[in-house]
Amino acid sequence: MTSDKLKDLTATRKWAHRKLIDQDSETYRAFVEMEAATFKDGALKKQHKELIAIGISVQIQCESCMQWHIEQAAAAGASYDEVFEAVEVGIEMGGGPATVAARFALQVMDSIFTE
Repeated sequence: MTSDKLKDLTATRKWAHRKLIDQDSETYRAFVEMEAATFKDGALKKQHKELIAIGISVQIQCESCMQWHIEQAAAAGASYDEVFEAVEVGIEMGGGPATVAARFALQVMDSIFTE
């Protein structure tokens, strides 16, 4: 996979974020606030919450979610091995289709952890 796909996903995510903010979307603002509240350190550290989100992202086969949460987990201090195990949890929870989604997660991991 080229980094072009990751760059495109990031650009699209940033564009949509800006569009929704510029449109003064109350729904989106509430989502962003909920996300901030959810991922702040509490009984679970942000890093661990991001790892949970990676497993869920693999299970639901959301490429943009995988990219975002792998990036966030790495930024919060997660290691390659920790992210890898979170991907494995997603595979177990999602079965065969999640193994297909996991391919994308592995590509994102390679782009983040081998740079």
